[in-house]
Amino acid sequence: MSRFNVPALLLCALAAASARPASLLAAQPDQWAKEHLGELIGLYRQLHAAPELSGQERETSQRIAAELEAIGAAVTRGVGGHGVVAVIENGPGPCLMIRADLDALPITEQTRLPFASQVKVEDESGAQVGVMHACGHDIHMTCLVGVAGYLAAHKDRWSGTALLVGQPAEERGAGAKAMLKDGLFEKFPRPRHALALHVDSALAAGSIGYRAGYSLANVDTLDITVLGRGGHGAYPHTTIDPIVQAAHLIVELQSIVSREIKPTEPAVITVGSIHGGTKHNVISDRCHLQLTVRSYSPDVREHLLKAIRRKANAVAAGADAPQPIIAVVEGTPALSNDEKLVERLVPVFRRVLGDDHVIPSDPSMGGEDFSEYGLAGVPVFMFRLGAVDAQRLEGYRRAGSQPPSLHSPVFYPDAEPAIVTGVTAMASAALEMMPPKE
Repeated sequence: MSRFNVPALLLCALAAASARPASLLAAQPDQWAKEHLGELIGLYRQLHAAPELSGQERETSQRIAAELEAIGAAVTRGVGGHGVVAVIENGPGPCLMIRADLDALPITEQTRLPFASQVKVEDESGAQVGVMHACGHDIHMTCLVGVAGYLAAHKDRWSGTALLVGQPAEERGAGAKAMLKDGLFEKFPRPRHALALHVDSALAAGSIGYRAGYSLANVDTLDITVLGRGGHGAYPHTTIDPIVQAAHLIVELQSIVSREIKPTEPAVITVGSIHGGTKHNVISDRCHLQLTVRSYSPDVREHLLKAIRRKANAVAAGADAPQPIIAVVEGTPALSNDEKLVERLVPVFRRVLGDDHVIPSDPSMGGEDFSEYGLAGVPVFMFRLGAVDAQRLEGYRRAGSQPPSLHSPVFYPDAEPAIVTGVTAMASAALEMMPPKE
């Protein structure tokens, strides 16, 4: 049975809108977003309470598809997995793609919100895990539906084709590739530009952040299995200890960034997990390390991956051990925002939000597979959406602490101002990119 209430929330809102005076139908995006905030918040809370992991977004995709169908879009389900593609055609003009991500994270929510997720599922290893929208994808989806609703109700204000994409598996870095492989840009109108937003836990709600050029990093995930020869802990001379090798390797990996990469080039190597052995007095025959590797430029990315292999093999050779098993998985390329597109849209954001609420952003070593659409030849721009009320941020500052980051079990957005701002900014961008024909 579905966790969601269907029919779609916006169906009744749009039906009511059709009976209103024309002057209200011509409302600015911020007015429209505030007028429909109740329906949008209801959608957001339902999405938040019913998260699904990457590749498992069946009900989430059905809900988003239903919302988009309710406003009159032509919707296709099952693109690249659980991907949703909706098309709103409105005469001649450019095609603009707007993308939101559908998936959640294997995190047990601790926010104590009345609509907090209680969902638990089995992960790939068979363990029970909580599931939470700890990265704001529920906000992203709500803004997508809001923008679609605004465009459907105000066709006199734009001309062209809106391509609305609900993408699965962003957290695994796989969804964009899967949708492209499944013919996103062949089976549907090819966009001239693509836009997306992403919540920012350190940016005040009501504001957006922007950056031209590199904004998010190359992300590579590595699994390294260090091999040895097991035996009794009392007789280490009869063994080749993989845990000692792993300890050497962890230190050696840090020297790659500090001594092989130019200091002005961003690079990160983090060993996030190490597992080896079963008992106090048993030397295992293997030790498993999990790494995340971040960079911007392709050259640095290539250097880091080659150097990690070199260091791992060298440590093994020094211990007279077998070569380690190294697997690179879930690679996501760096996100580079198109400079001309950013230059065109920042004045729009300043006009609709105010100069003080449009803020240049620092580059981040986080990753996003929205970058894949740029590599496929479509100029892209992902802007950051302030998610936490300014007074709450000030409270953290006074307490000498940082606000909870994305992927934290206690992160939650102040949804009302974030959604209004997200719909206002994205809908205004759409009007700019798809102006009405004279």
